[in-house]
Amino acid sequence: MAPTTDHPGEQPAQDPIKLIAIRDTALSVEEILRAVGDDAAGGTALFVGTVRNHDGGADVDELGYSCHPSAEDEMRRIAEKVVADFPVRALAAAHRVGDLRVGDLAVVVAVSCAHRGEAFEACRRLIDDIKHDVPIWKHQRFSDGTEEWVGV
Repeated sequence: MAPTTDHPGEQPAQDPIKLIAIRDTALSVEEILRAVGDDAAGGTALFVGTVRNHDGGADVDELGYSCHPSAEDEMRRIAEKVVADFPVRALAAAHRVGDLRVGDLAVVVAVSCAHRGEAFEACRRLIDDIKHDVPIWKHQRFSDGTEEWVGV
């Protein structure tokens, strides 16, 4: 069968940005996946960022995230750019703020597109731009009693 763009699933999604959030409560992978569910999507890419137990050769006990009041608006701006640059069916992103422990979810993003390659590329751009551009700062506390701010 010849490819066509006449099928409704091949047309741009009406409102592909389904969820953008900065929260001080636990994040849910299931919520993000539900948000990007789309019958016209053949590929969904998901990224889950967790708090790891080390950084730069030092043991991390816990960390805290804080953000500028504009952080959620900046996440939306990034999402809009991803939607403009890729054939996104659905997109969702959530970042945690507050105190987190090793293993906690810090950020969850997902993108659904008609094809897997587009979904991978769009998801990668989304998380990379969020990490680079959104004013969210990390305060790491190490096992040896030292601490550092990252992203400030």
